[in-house]
Amino acid sequence: MINRIHALPPQLVNQIAAGEVVERPASVVKELVENAMDAGATQIDVEIEKGGIGLIRVRDNGCGIHAEDLCLSLSRHATSKIQSLADLEQVMTLGFRGEALPSISSVARLVMKSRTAEAETGWQIQGDGRELETEASPVSHPQGTTIEVRDLFYNTPARRKFLKTEKTEFSQIDQLIRRIALSSFATGLQLKHNGKVIFKTAPATTPAQQEQRVEDVCGKAFMASAMTIEPTSDQLNLEGWASLPTFSRSQGDMQYFYVNGRMIKDKLIAHAVKLAYQDVLYAGRFPAYVLFLTLDPSEVDVNAHPSKQEVRFRESRAIHDYIYGRVKSVIAAVRPDNTAVPTMDSTPLAMSAPKPTTTVASMPVKSAPKFASQRPSTHRVQEEMAGYAQLHAPSTMTPGVIEAKTEAEVQAETEVEPDFPLGFALAQLHGVYILAQNATGLIVVDMHAAHERITYERLKRAVAGEKVISQPLLLPIEVSVSHAEASLAEEHADAFETFGLKVECQGDHLSIRELPALLGNCDGEALLRDILSDLAEYGQSQRLEMRQNRLLSTMACHGSVRANRQLSLDEMNALLRDMETTERSGQCNHGRPTWSALDMQALDQLFLRGQ
Repeated sequence: MINRIHALPPQLVNQIAAGEVVERPASVVKELVENAMDAGATQIDVEIEKGGIGLIRVRDNGCGIHAEDLCLSLSRHATSKIQSLADLEQVMTLGFRGEALPSISSVARLVMKSRTAEAETGWQIQGDGRELETEASPVSHPQGTTIEVRDLFYNTPARRKFLKTEKTEFSQIDQLIRRIALSSFATGLQLKHNGKVIFKTAPATTPAQQEQRVEDVCGKAFMASAMTIEPTSDQLNLEGWASLPTFSRSQGDMQYFYVNGRMIKDKLIAHAVKLAYQDVLYAGRFPAYVLFLTLDPSEVDVNAHPSKQEVRFRESRAIHDYIYGRVKSVIAAVRPDNTAVPTMDSTPLAMSAPKPTTTVASMPVKSAPKFASQRPSTHRVQEEMAGYAQLHAPSTMTPGVIEAKTEAEVQAETEVEPDFPLGFALAQLHGVYILAQNATGLIVVDMHAAHERITYERLKRAVAGEKVISQPLLLPIEVSVSHAEASLAEEHADAFETFGLKVECQGDHLSIRELPALLGNCDGEALLRDILSDLAEYGQSQRLEMRQNRLLSTMACHGSVRANRQLSLDEMNALLRDMETTERSGQCNHGRPTWSALDMQALDQLFLRGQ
């Protein structure tokens, strides 16, 4: 017999909802801490016992809850944060569904105490998953709210057995609190586990305090290598910190992104940042960043997932391009003329990360270098730089076509302050490294890696300034695709032709008529399918540009000075000057650093001077 339709009991409804909201102890902590932040708390204390399975206590000093609202707070879809559809379409609070508290109370023993500023006493209610009417009772409590959650999943043993060990569950909570700490600098946070303080941070109101908080969460090495992305006055704004390419990770575990203060994990955003680093990172390495995107709340849907960790943007492609462009421009701007010199540790062969947030202009200018007698004359530098440019600076897509710099360009490059950021060359070491002296100490340059980046950037500029040459195919490549893929190809046909790829749509087949000449005998079908996959996933594709850049990178590698090539002193100086004016010159095309430095203080420590 078929069962009749019937209404589910409230307890079961709440437990079903809890399956979406409460996955593990960290899920409970997230919901309670975000509620505290929405209440305007400036201090939130989190106490955990037995990895959160035994006890989760969250205490805040926020606005508190009125006595008559306490019982209602345990009802489904009861909230103070939205009242109409218009509010839902531009949510600025972290919580708004009204599902968290009833869901939590349906699978645990919950006690909530709260007092508002105008109330003479606090009030308390309890819930334990049973369908019982609860009444508030008076209790002594300071302004704010305290919520205790004990025995998580005590009445749903099937779900409790899926929890991990106490150590693993607490590790999830610890990581969560640190992520939350970066989302709201104005809030102080403290985390205890089994009575021991694990993490504590005070409200950070100044830039220095905010940087210290980022350092507390991400470590000194990240902050030392962090490029600052400055805020703008635009309604769409990206700011925060992104690591230099020399500070990368084997996995994406240090990637923090926030949209209007909400921490999210979004593949569109991750893809945009990854693309921005594509020219300067080893394959398989991940950048580290702490980034904040602010935009009109009506342009983003935060109601896309029960856990609210995923969002949808109204103009996803525009957001992708904006993030990609902002991060890429910051990476490109890092070069010796506007970043502090990367320093090596005093321990031999150990290198610490550079500090790009300090400008070279602020570096103290000491007395003239003692090797001044070895410094080449301006006239000789001009001559050598002209010759160097003529020998080593391809400026078109054809490797054999070289264009020398004009006398005016040489003059402009050499008419700078006498103390260049990378200093002046002293010698070559084993035909591989250039040793140079600047105002602060010793500079070591990998001459092949540096010249490879310079050549690569010149090739890219040359190709960008010309129309990409297409190679017609004797026999078209027929590719069978779905209706959706055919529509994408037809929609982006003009973009394909910009990069020398000509595709014709014939029903459920695509015909590749022309391929970029630069790519030679590439697998046209595989390339097209990859591009269509990107278009379906992200709304755009850089596959052609990436393939082209990989070829240019190879050309640059083979066209650069090789190891054991003996350079004159003036040729070495010309290379240093080119590095100071080339984008992304801190890394070669494969992500390796091109230069490093040892200042006088580090040298003194190395030889125990003054100790």
